[in-house]
Amino acid sequence: MHYTCPSCGAINRIPADKQHQPGQCGRCQHDLFDGHPVELDEHSFQRFIDKNDLPVVVDFWASWCGPCKMMAPIFTQVCGQLQHQLRFAKVNTETAQQLGARLGIRSIPTLILYHRGQEIDRLAGALPAPQFQQWLQQGLNKIARNG
Repeated sequence: MHYTCPSCGAINRIPADKQHQPGQCGRCQHDLFDGHPVELDEHSFQRFIDKNDLPVVVDFWASWCGPCKMMAPIFTQVCGQLQHQLRFAKVNTETAQQLGARLGIRSIPTLILYHRGQEIDRLAGALPAPQFQQWLQQGLNKIARNG
C-alpha cells in the first residue's frame, strides 16, 4: 500500500499486513497516521489525492464559515476513528482559491471523497458525526463495488 507523508509528501510503501499499525515516513520520520487531518494547499493537493492507495476525504472550508467551524471537530473526531481506512485532508478555500474554482467548490463546507485521484462522491454542508460516517461508508461501499 502507498501512503503519502502528511509532512513532506514522500510516498511510503507499507505492507498490507501492517497497514493498521503506526508507521513513520522513510524520509522525514514523521508519523504517517497521527489522528489529525492533513492540511493541503494548491501544491500538495494533487499528489496527496493521487498517490494514496486509501480513499481520501477532503473538507473544503473557510475560517469565516460558521458551518465549517461546526464541522471541523466532527471531521477530526472521525479522522481519529477511521484513519487506517481513509486519509483525511482539509483545504482552506481562502488560501487555495484557484483549486476551489478548478474543482467547482460553490459552497462550504464541501466534502469530497476521492479514490486513486478520482472523485467518488461530493457533499455540501455540515453533518453530525453519525451521518458523516454513514456517508463515508456509502462511499467506501461504492469503491468496493467498482473495484
